[in-house]
Amino acid sequence: MPNRSRRSRGALHTVLKKCIDLIGAGTGVLLLFPLFVVCAVAIKLTSRGPVFFRQWRYGLNGKKFAVLKFRTMYEDQCDSTGISQTVANDPRVTQIGSLLRKSNFDELPQLINVLRGEMSLVGPRPHVPGMLAAGKPYEDFHPRYMDRHTVLPGITGLAQVNGFRGETKDPYAARMRLAYDLAYVERQSVALDVKILATTIVKEFFSATGS
Repeated sequence: MPNRSRRSRGALHTVLKKCIDLIGAGTGVLLLFPLFVVCAVAIKLTSRGPVFFRQWRYGLNGKKFAVLKFRTMYEDQCDSTGISQTVANDPRVTQIGSLLRKSNFDELPQLINVLRGEMSLVGPRPHVPGMLAAGKPYEDFHPRYMDRHTVLPGITGLAQVNGFRGETKDPYAARMRLAYDLAYVERQSVALDVKILATTIVKEFFSATGS
């Protein structure tokens, strides 16, 4: 009976999370469509190249998928591997790209990834294979690294709302980001997702400090 109860709760959580993802991402795309258009036009008018930037990242169970972002770098300097992380005043970033990154608007196309079922609104942020943590690939940095891929990656997550985002050159920051990702995997619930989403909205739209 206890096992059956856990399975039932797990199935209910999966269904509710999927509903939240589809309704939230669908509503987001509809409401933010004018902003999508403005961003796209600004990118095309200020630099050559495509509007969107596609990059292969780890998804559910380590399966790779192409994450979508608004292009923020000059086309000939885009890093499709993602191993060379963006730094402060990075010369590869366009002027419009800098604004998009600071506002985190560059992440908005990932709502499409959510509608495709490749991502969730909430979960560990998807990493590129070989992403560096304290100078070494995350896969070698910690033995439990791949455990974070037992759930769908998210647009936002527990690590991000607790301040661990951006560069992972510092060993402490790299460990803490992974620790929060693993904590989310173990504690995941609809209530936690709603809390993370609410915190993200407050931080991004009322006190944006994008990186």
